[in-house]
Amino acid sequence: MQIKIQQLTKIYKEKRGLLPIDLEVEEGELIALIGHNGAGKSTLLKLLTGWLIPDRGQVFVDGINLKNRLAVVRKIGFVPETPNLFDFFTVGYNLRLFARLFQVPFQRIEEILKAFNLLPFRNNKIQVLSKGLKQRVSIGRSLLADPPVLLFDEPTSGIDFDMTKEIYRLLTEFHRSGKTIIFTSHRPEEIKTLATRIIVLHQGCLVFDGSPQTYFQSEIHEKLYQ
Repeated sequence: MQIKIQQLTKIYKEKRGLLPIDLEVEEGELIALIGHNGAGKSTLLKLLTGWLIPDRGQVFVDGINLKNRLAVVRKIGFVPETPNLFDFFTVGYNLRLFARLFQVPFQRIEEILKAFNLLPFRNNKIQVLSKGLKQRVSIGRSLLADPPVLLFDEPTSGIDFDMTKEIYRLLTEFHRSGKTIIFTSHRPEEIKTLATRIIVLHQGCLVFDGSPQTYFQSEIHEKLYQ
């Protein structure tokens, strides 16, 4: 069992966040996390990465408690919907900052720049890049420490068709390489194309966990998109 979530809970003052959830994820799964806005999807991802502190519960990845912050950055890579990059710094400098944080050699930056076709943009400031390029830098940043688990929050939101196809290709490639992936999405076609397992949240509760085939034949799918 690669990820074990026990009674993970986050409650906001003005709305529900995430009610107690128990969940287990096997190594190499590609999971679509879906639900209406406010269902708790982004909250769950941010709890898994340490961006939010849970009110209750705990998470283990490969047996390591994610309260260990250094372990978190080496175990989980997170690509948020809005890239967490420093807009006034260059692509190269952003990657150097995160390489220091993740304690990885700078040679890894060169590998990322080449792998994501970012060499021509290494001296460009983040603020002048397109949404697609920012997403590419964000994905590259998440892979600096080569973590076994990758989390994507709405990875194709606001990008064009060509970049969407590129994201699909990358997710498929990462999955084939053995990485465990969890991504949020509102797009049925995206879920059908990519996911091997579907988890549905509704008002902070886990209401479905199963195969894509079972999900698309279920009443939950009909209610979610009616």
